[in-house]
Amino acid sequence: MKKIAFIFPGQGSQEVGMGSDIQEFSPEAKKVFTTADDCLKFGLSELIAKGPKEVLTETKNTQPALLTTSVAYLRLLEKEGISPTFTAGHSLGEYSALVASGVLSFEDAVTLVRKRGELMEEAVPNGEGAMAAVLGLAQELLEQAAKEVREAGDIVQLANLNCPGQIVVSGSVQGVAVLSEKAKELGARRVLSLEVSGPFHSELMKPAAEQFQAELANKEFRNAAIPVVSNVTAQAVTEGKQVANLLIEQLYSPVHWEASVRYMIEQGVDTFVEIGPGKVLGGLVKKTERSATVCFVNSVESFQETVQFLKEGDQK
Repeated sequence: MKKIAFIFPGQGSQEVGMGSDIQEFSPEAKKVFTTADDCLKFGLSELIAKGPKEVLTETKNTQPALLTTSVAYLRLLEKEGISPTFTAGHSLGEYSALVASGVLSFEDAVTLVRKRGELMEEAVPNGEGAMAAVLGLAQELLEQAAKEVREAGDIVQLANLNCPGQIVVSGSVQGVAVLSEKAKELGARRVLSLEVSGPFHSELMKPAAEQFQAELANKEFRNAAIPVVSNVTAQAVTEGKQVANLLIEQLYSPVHWEASVRYMIEQGVDTFVEIGPGKVLGGLVKKTERSATVCFVNSVESFQETVQFLKEGDQK
């Protein structure tokens, strides 16, 4: 039998029209979208379906939109009786994982990520923060360079440790610019500025984290029915209170995605199912461990193919 992990994408995977096919295909999926509209008291489902793209891309809208779409696809797998050994999500995607693991209700999760998006947008004035992807440079070299930039008085840190040779850095505009130049000098293959609305997973998000703590205190965090692999620790967590504490840290701490994937593989996971729009995480898994099997659930067709593949293996 396959040992499966459900993994959920974060910001950057959104697109106008995502999930539209499954709403027609599945009443359970459609209900997720209408529930989101009811919880948020605005037409999120219409924004997802029709855009405009620039409004959907606003962090406060992207976060509930991606969560809603991912959970809608998740409901299809649950109806088929497919459950994983672990769940994990990249940054925002961790909230989808928490719904899959039974830690948060969808209703609580969608209102939380809406607030999380608002606080992240407000934490740093527009134009003062930046992020960049550094490709083809060893983590140790980049970490040392970031330390030197910080010692010189600028704010910058490693934000997303995605896979071998792909690290995202985050901080002030100046800090990211200086570190980007240092990375090129050290031999990075490429350094790409990212179009983001803030310096996520950096210490500049600490004001948002402090305010978000009050929001988390008002929600029920149940113990996980399925272990969730935390972005902060790259270890499985099951205790509800610990999950809530880690979500506060997650806002200003690095996303240890490569380490999370390696942890799940060490625990015997051989099949990763990316649930939600795009194929970003599946690509990162394959770059981390080429022998891992990756499936996608981002359309009716891919859902049907994945279910067939997963069930065939269990019947042998």
